[in-house]
Amino acid sequence: MIRRVLHWSPQSALLCAAILISIIAVTDWRAEINATLGFLYIFPLALLGIVLNWWQLVFAAAFCTFLSDRLDPFPMEMEEARDALVFLTLAFTGLLSLAVTKSYRREMESIAARRMAEEQLAFVIDSSPAAVLTMTAEGEILLANPAAHRLLGVAQGALPGKSITRYVPALASIPSVDETAKIFRTEMQTRGQKENGEIFLADVFFSTYTTPLGPRLAALLVDTSEHLREREETSLQQLLAGSRILVAAVSHEVRNVCGAIGMMHENLARKGSLKGDQDFEALGSLVETLSKIASLELKQSVGASELSAADLKEVLADLRIVLEPICEESDIELHWNIPDELPLVQADRHSLLQVLLNLTKNSQRALEKVARKSIEIAASARPDGVTIRFTDSGPGIPPGQKIFQPLQRGADATGLGLYLSRAFMRSFRGDLRHDPQHDGCSFVLELAAAAEPSEQRTLPAENEAHTTLTA
Repeated sequence: MIRRVLHWSPQSALLCAAILISIIAVTDWRAEINATLGFLYIFPLALLGIVLNWWQLVFAAAFCTFLSDRLDPFPMEMEEARDALVFLTLAFTGLLSLAVTKSYRREMESIAARRMAEEQLAFVIDSSPAAVLTMTAEGEILLANPAAHRLLGVAQGALPGKSITRYVPALASIPSVDETAKIFRTEMQTRGQKENGEIFLADVFFSTYTTPLGPRLAALLVDTSEHLREREETSLQQLLAGSRILVAAVSHEVRNVCGAIGMMHENLARKGSLKGDQDFEALGSLVETLSKIASLELKQSVGASELSAADLKEVLADLRIVLEPICEESDIELHWNIPDELPLVQADRHSLLQVLLNLTKNSQRALEKVARKSIEIAASARPDGVTIRFTDSGPGIPPGQKIFQPLQRGADATGLGLYLSRAFMRSFRGDLRHDPQHDGCSFVLELAAAAEPSEQRTLPAENEAHTTLTA
């Protein structure tokens, strides 16, 4: 009953209070009993507490006290004390009603906000493409959203009550808050199993918490099997591209050696001293065959990956994500000078990122014994493309050193990094060069602007010579 009254409209409460005051006043005036009915005014004052503020309630209490004093036909001793007591009672009743009403409305607003938040959270969980699960400390699934049922291949609503051990065993081994003082809020990568036995790779974000009903575990699962396949395929393509360039370099060296051996063989054959010697003729045949093998042109397949348009700002953003933690650990100052607008360029973004990372590793090794360590990466647009300058504060490269020669002696790593980097740049019609005039060690990457789709269709035939990877 009280809750219904608290939900009345202001007009209804005022009307009902006015009617009650009128009834009590008339009754107190007409009834011939040796008693006052002023105490009954607490009921309309309680109603007025729903809609009036404090000073209005005080005024209403004073008005009802006045009615009680004037309409009572029987005089009493100590009327002033009685009026004060009636006024205080009525005012207290109205103010108490006002406080209860405010408290109730705040509670209702809090409940409504909580219910709205719960509904929004339930909607987010139900519509989330990632699997969301909550479990007990024993691994029993309590709640699972539709994405979890799809991921694990289970009929909708069938997961609650089952054990997570069957699907993601690693989650069952996480200690609960009762077993350890640590509260886990972290992630891991593990393998899961679907209902039909299919294995998948999952990134799991989980946290432990406690409730009045016991410890709980909440987990969010994302199937990363497709990402794994894409990453491995990309790595394979990078490996194949690097291998082709390396084989081209080796073929170039072998072809030079075979040319020298072939020339010596011809000179010996003209002298005639070894004419008719079977071993000498067999040696000539071997040299000729080896020269033919080494002379095979190894051409890259010119496809969409090489001639595709790459967003240079995205590539540099990925580089920054990788590079900043490395520079922070090595106490290297990193400076970026990248304009807000850069045109699309012809490049394979993964190959271009590998080139930039190779330059970073070289700079990191060169700055190990230097007092001031800094790397600056600047980009500028040209009419026909974009130029990236990669500069460090290292000692630089000694004059006369052939840094782009493969398999050179004294190299810090494999001796192929810069050679392959330049080959990658040239494979999508760019270039990589060293600028000895600049302080420190400075490399310049030149990238061609991305061609229009109509131009891309004609480029392979017109510029076939540029895609040959012979050294």
